[in-house]
Amino acid sequence: MAIPVLLVVDDEASIRRTLREILEYEDIAVEEAEDGEQALEKLRTTRYDAVLLDVKMPKRDGLDVLACMAAEHIDVPVVMISGHGTIETAVEATKLGAFDFVEKPPDLNRLLLSIRNAMDRGQLVSENERMRQAIVERVSGELTPILGDSPAIRVIKETIDRVAVTEARVLITGEAGTGKELVAKWLHQQSHRANGPLVEVNCAAIPAELIESELFGHEKGSFTGATKQRIGKFEQAHGGTLFLDEIGDMSLPAQAKVLRALQENTITRVGGDRSIPVDVRVVAATNKDLLRQMEEGAFREDLYHRLSVILIHVPPLRERRRDVPLITESIADRIARRNGIAPKPFTQDALEALSQVEWRGNVRELYNVVERLTIMSHGERITAIDVERYVHPGGAAGNPVIGLLDRYESFTDFRDSAERLFIAHKLEECDWNISRTADAIGIQRSHLYNKMNKYGISRDEDGSHPDS
Repeated sequence: MAIPVLLVVDDEASIRRTLREILEYEDIAVEEAEDGEQALEKLRTTRYDAVLLDVKMPKRDGLDVLACMAAEHIDVPVVMISGHGTIETAVEATKLGAFDFVEKPPDLNRLLLSIRNAMDRGQLVSENERMRQAIVERVSGELTPILGDSPAIRVIKETIDRVAVTEARVLITGEAGTGKELVAKWLHQQSHRANGPLVEVNCAAIPAELIESELFGHEKGSFTGATKQRIGKFEQAHGGTLFLDEIGDMSLPAQAKVLRALQENTITRVGGDRSIPVDVRVVAATNKDLLRQMEEGAFREDLYHRLSVILIHVPPLRERRRDVPLITESIADRIARRNGIAPKPFTQDALEALSQVEWRGNVRELYNVVERLTIMSHGERITAIDVERYVHPGGAAGNPVIGLLDRYESFTDFRDSAERLFIAHKLEECDWNISRTADAIGIQRSHLYNKMNKYGISRDEDGSHPDS
């Protein structure tokens, strides 16, 4: 379970420090803001589970912050805390949307109960937003755009525009995770069949002995376990589009039946003897080299020519690096909306670092990495340091720190940078508990404090990542 994060807003550093120690002992992560302006900056870019907000502060007081949150639709539960509390102030805070009002000095049990209740409400609000967003996407049929401005992507978009309105069959090739399925969806969306069904079949996920039943259906009693009639994917797609994904994994007997269906526009259910007419446009995709499979006798040449009236090749992400920043920002926005959190912007150097990764898993892998960065990074922005830390160091995606050593002019610079990263990493592992961190790395608390001061490591005191 994720550790809840609370934003403590108070102009007195000693109070913030005391509250941090108490709350971290209760396994609540704490971020701080010293005034209302700084609090609003953080709230606009970071999602918190709750806010503990002082009333009397310079620049903007707590009531003003509450009003701004309401105006900007920043829906985070707020517990007000004040040493100058009056009934009038409490009533006004409640009208502005405060979850609770606690007087200083607070009773700790009362304060912790209020904070945990506020966090429970915040989690409920977030979950409701996620469900609402999922429903909106499902009802509206929102389709992700094909993102990119590289020459290859421009060609793909132009081809879809020209081919979608025809009945020509299309074969989409490309590595796993490049977005072949998305191309198929856009071909359907922009076709005259858009109001008909789009039926998808993953040929690699269906056992060879079941693929024919899946595609063409079967009659009751046609084989052991066939207790009732089954309508196959070809019939389900009547009047629409049938997307045969990973067609290169289809067995030769099934290929022969698909070829016949394409030639005659009819199918016969397994165990049946009646020809059933089907009006289907077939779009196929594969990550395999079908030409080589034809040479090896694993794929029918006549079926290949039936499927490949139009060929669309989706290149791997590493061959269109200029598209990575645009795709990254779109994914980050989608993840934020789906999870009901504020999006974290990527710095330019972070986008450049992501563009240099090999992305052997292509867009699918990039999506997972962006989600990981959004969740794991502690700053208000995602930086190149976050990319170095969380993007498969030494893994299959390639080495994200290639070229990193060129930044250092001396061994001392490199050593200091490495020590800084190590300490920040251990602090995060220990939820920024100084005592636990010092024990974990085997140094005294005072020594750890000296190192943090030397390298300027703090937990977002100025709204930035400790390592930015």
